[in-house]
Amino acid sequence: MSRDPFISVIVPVHNAAKYLDACLAALFASVYPAYEVIVVDDASTDGSVQLNHQQQATLLRLNRRSGPAAARNAGAREAHGELLFFVDADVLVRPETLNLVASRFSEHPEVTAVFGSYDDQPAAQNFISQYKNLYHHFTHQRARTEALTFWAGCGAIRRKAFEAVQGFDEQRFPESSIEDIELGHRVISTGYRILLDKSLQVKHLKRWTFKSLLHSDIFCRALPWSKLILETGQITNDLNLRWSDRVSTALVGVLLVILPFDPLFPLLLPINAILLAAILALNYKLYLFFLRHRGFAFAAMAFPIQILYYFYSGFTFAFCCGTYLMNRTPAPAKCAPNEN
Repeated sequence: MSRDPFISVIVPVHNAAKYLDACLAALFASVYPAYEVIVVDDASTDGSVQLNHQQQATLLRLNRRSGPAAARNAGAREAHGELLFFVDADVLVRPETLNLVASRFSEHPEVTAVFGSYDDQPAAQNFISQYKNLYHHFTHQRARTEALTFWAGCGAIRRKAFEAVQGFDEQRFPESSIEDIELGHRVISTGYRILLDKSLQVKHLKRWTFKSLLHSDIFCRALPWSKLILETGQITNDLNLRWSDRVSTALVGVLLVILPFDPLFPLLLPINAILLAAILALNYKLYLFFLRHRGFAFAAMAFPIQILYYFYSGFTFAFCCGTYLMNRTPAPAKCAPNEN
C-alpha cells in the first residue's frame, strides 16, 4: 500500500489580513492527512501575522519587502514535504484539494508540476472582480492539459525538481509579476512535464477595481510577459495567447487605426462593424460562457472591457518589440504591493 506523500503548503503573504485567516481556515479543514502549512510574512504592516490560525502553521518572517518569489523560495527552504504546494493568501482551497494534488502526482509519476484554476464563483461581487476571475477560470478551463507554464496561485511541484531549477527568480521579480510563468518556462525547458488539472479549482477572494485591473494587466503581466516571449522566442497557442486572441488583438489594432477617419470617410463605418463582429465571433465561446453564468447584461458589459484588454495587450507587446529591436529593454515596471 503506497503512503500518502507529505505536502508542504506554502502561503506568501503581504498585507492580507482581510483574507489570510479564511485562507488558513480552509487549509486546516483539509481531509488530507499528511501536510504542513508554512506562512511566509513578506514584511507585512497590517497585522497579517497575528491571526488566529497562525498558531497551527509554521511562520517565517522576511526582514524587508522582497516579493512573492522570494517569500515562496524562503518557504520552500524550510519545507519538509516532497511536494511543494503554493497557495496565495487570498485563495480558499476545498477540503479535498490536497487529496486531489497528491492523487495527480501518484497517478502521473512522470509529471513534475500540477496547477489548477479559480472556480466560477468568485467571492467579490462587483463587476470587475467577477469579470477578471471568470475570465481567468474560462481561460484555464479551455487550455491544454499538457501545460507549458505554471501558476503559483494554486500550483504544486515536486521538491527535487523545484530545487533543480533553483526555484523562483527572486532577483528578476522582486515584486508580484510573472515569476510563476517564468518558472514554468524553465521547468519545461529542462525536460520536465507540467499538468493543468481543470478539476483543481479554488475560490478567489480578492476584490478587483478597474484601476487595479489595468495596473496588474499592463505593468505586472503584459510588460514582463512580452519581454519573456521576446527573450525566449516562444509563444504558445494556449491560455490567453491562443491564435484567436492574437487575431482579435490585431483586429482591435486595425479598428483603432481607422476609427479617427470615420468622420471623413463614412464608408469606413461598415468596416468597423465587420471588425467588431469578427472579434465577437472569434470569442463567442467566452461570451456564451458569460451569458450562461451571469446573464446578457454581464456579457454585454464584458465586450468593451475585452476590447480594451486586447488594445493594451497589443500596444504593450508592440512597444516591447520596438524596444527589443532597438536593443533596449523597458524600464522595470514598479508594481503596487500585492496582497498575495
